[in-house]
Amino acid sequence: MIGTRDGSETRPPAGPVVDADYTRRFARAHEDAGFDRILIGYSSGSPDGTQVAAHVAAHTERLGLLVAHRPGFVAPTLAARTFATLDQFAGGRVAVHIITGGHDAEQRRDGDYLPKDERYARTDEYLTVLKRAWTADEPFGFAGDHYRFEDFHADVRPAQQPRIPLYFGGSSPAAYRVGGKHADVFALWGEPLAETAEQIASVREAARAAGRTVPPRISVSFRPILGATEEAAWDRAHRILDTINRRGAAGSLLGTRRAVLPVGPGAEPQNTGSQRLLAAAGKADRHDRALWTAPAAATGAPGNSTALVGTPETVARALLDYVDIGVTTLLIRGYDPLDDVVDYGRELLPLVRAEVARRAAAQRPRDTVAAGGAR
Repeated sequence: MIGTRDGSETRPPAGPVVDADYTRRFARAHEDAGFDRILIGYSSGSPDGTQVAAHVAAHTERLGLLVAHRPGFVAPTLAARTFATLDQFAGGRVAVHIITGGHDAEQRRDGDYLPKDERYARTDEYLTVLKRAWTADEPFGFAGDHYRFEDFHADVRPAQQPRIPLYFGGSSPAAYRVGGKHADVFALWGEPLAETAEQIASVREAARAAGRTVPPRISVSFRPILGATEEAAWDRAHRILDTINRRGAAGSLLGTRRAVLPVGPGAEPQNTGSQRLLAAAGKADRHDRALWTAPAAATGAPGNSTALVGTPETVARALLDYVDIGVTTLLIRGYDPLDDVVDYGRELLPLVRAEVARRAAAQRPRDTVAAGGAR
């Protein structure tokens, strides 16, 4: 995940809100480190993600662009043309991450007063239109509860065929239902393995209920904290937590946490994903091989806020534990955003990729024998 200026939960934002040079260096660091794709986030006050993506695309060669997008603020027909145009200029590197929105106050800052369930119903219509706009050969119309138009046809199509990939975030039954119906990749925050497996099962069941034979792939998000030894990693983790506690509600990669914090004394977050992270933190600080939930508890779990702590070898094994239960995409970001990207590329990504490749090579002979037997 990239931002347009330096800053995180542990350090105040530095420089202008849109620092073109920093954004370029941050994106190039991901490309040089071997990342496949970067997430460009969304909030009611953040820079426009499609413009950020266009800047990044112009300064990278192969890095994929995952642009967070909230349905409801532009027509899906316009969004279809916007993302298709971006995908053409980017050479087929765009994906769209759909965030329906789980916080009423944040939605209202952009003028959206629909309650949560109606937002998901609108997202269902929005994605139906978006996918058809990217693929329809003939003009079409649509008449729903939230969108209505006639005789639409886009001259611009995505560079990717048949369409741009759709990621989808959420943890509520409504999110499972809509994301299970539409998403190519369903994105979850980093919970313990058992709870993550439960969510994967819910997504797959929703996909089956929607008539899909192939369910969405699964993404899970973490904040790795690495050290040369286990002790060094945990020392660093506790220094990060101390800084978060001193700073209080200040700071995030998007430059503000105002958008997603609970409202009122003692209030809990409205979105189910944050509630689930806080519930995990309430059970224990540490889970499974390396999952640490204390940062989620300290920040109110406004987003991706659980860490994996340890040596690169330990964290790589922890990531692979999630691969073992069905996760296909690992979305990671650090508390020292730019420096951590470099460290991940040097120390963490090669370990994960090597083990995935080893498993694939070990599986291939059995697949070949099975295929030969079938013939």
